[in-house]
Amino acid sequence: MKISALADRDPVIVDVVRTPVGRRNGALRQWHAAALLAQVLSALLARNGVPAGDVDDVVAGCATQVGEQAGNVARTALLMADFPVTVPGTTVQRACGSSQQAIHFADNLIRSGTCDVVIASGVELMSTTQGGNDDTRYGRRYPESLVERFSMPSMGIAAERIAAHWKLERPYLDELALRSHTLSAAAHDAGRFARQLLPVMGADAQALTRDEGVRRDTSLEKLATLKASFREDGRITAGNASQVSDGAAAVLMMTAARAREYGLRARAILRSQLVVGVDPAMMLTGPIPATQRILARSGLALEDIDLFEINEAFASVLGAWLAEIKPDLARVNVNGGSIAVGHPLGSTGARLMAGLVDELELRGGLYGLQSMCCGGGLGTATIVERVE
Repeated sequence: MKISALADRDPVIVDVVRTPVGRRNGALRQWHAAALLAQVLSALLARNGVPAGDVDDVVAGCATQVGEQAGNVARTALLMADFPVTVPGTTVQRACGSSQQAIHFADNLIRSGTCDVVIASGVELMSTTQGGNDDTRYGRRYPESLVERFSMPSMGIAAERIAAHWKLERPYLDELALRSHTLSAAAHDAGRFARQLLPVMGADAQALTRDEGVRRDTSLEKLATLKASFREDGRITAGNASQVSDGAAAVLMMTAARAREYGLRARAILRSQLVVGVDPAMMLTGPIPATQRILARSGLALEDIDLFEINEAFASVLGAWLAEIKPDLARVNVNGGSIAVGHPLGSTGARLMAGLVDELELRGGLYGLQSMCCGGGLGTATIVERVE
């Protein structure tokens, strides 16, 4: 889309900032979730010169809203970032797609005329809260009557079911995992993440400047030695699944008129958005129908999409999507994905958006499609269009 074609009230993305992703109990382990999110909120406004008081709302995704991530972490974070007390914030939960949903909500708030400037964001400190939703102190997660109908498996078991259904063998899944690490390492070396990354102080008093989980020394031979994580005879291992991680990310969105007022460049618009439901018994298949439906809704063909970001929750999720959608692999997760970078649940959607917007600009592409599987049987999808 040409900048001249934007109407004053069109919602635009002007910038995306994220922390490097830290390993579980790694460099970011001592951060409080709200404090880490506050870092990206502050940086996003500072580098764009937008007064904090001009922000109409802050929407943050967070998947595990217990402990330090309970009590509306969005509001806590914006207060820690020294926003005026008049600026509101809300926290949303769409499981792994939480911050992608935050982006959808931000776009909708602006498109409806309710807001002019919104920050969509996300955070997850899995070093602190991993497993909180399954902790028996919080009661049973699902009623027995529901489990009898759908089984409601863990994500790991769902990933195993997907591997079996699509006949995705262990060597192929390990190949997808190795590809993720190789591409992510190359992207870091080439500076392809430089614009989006916000260095933050790590637990060792050294600044964390790169994603901590990328393994440069891995190989198919090393991956083959790992034991299955969820079934004794399974195909899913710690090596071909996303890493448990810490991180935060934020997207600055506003009307095209406000962007012009601030002297900021509109970088992308949301062409289409949707969420689908799928059978919870194999809950991670959402990206398949989500991709199919959003292409139909947008009027675009598969060949029109320059770049795809399909969250690598597990290699089997990506493998099943590849088998059904049949895209050009050279356009898919071109800088690696969550198997290498890590998957801080509530922030990954915004991180994927950062990669999509940056890479479309670097390559001169026009359309990018992002999709994520979500616990409980959901699939999110977004098509973004670069503003030329």
